[in-house]
Amino acid sequence: QLSVVEVIEDAPMITVLPPDAIPAIDRPTFVSAREGDAFMRPEEKVLGITDGRTARAYSTWQLNHHEIVNDFLGEAPIAVTW
Repeated sequence: QLSVVEVIEDAPMITVLPPDAIPAIDRPTFVSAREGDAFMRPEEKVLGITDGRTARAYSTWQLNHHEIVNDFLGEAPIAVTW
């Protein structure tokens, strides 16, 4: 249900989703590139990151449904957003 929560310069601000309605991925699991070939299309876009030792690829299809992945790259905590 949509609800008007505020009016700014005569334009209603409408709440479409309540806070925290889209769950983040907090403990992502990964597969090898070879294993990913079994269920990802070759043209599927990913967000990639590396620290020179470890590389990660985050499916934009999955990010469309979750928007945030809380992860670690080595010892560094990272947030992947889409």
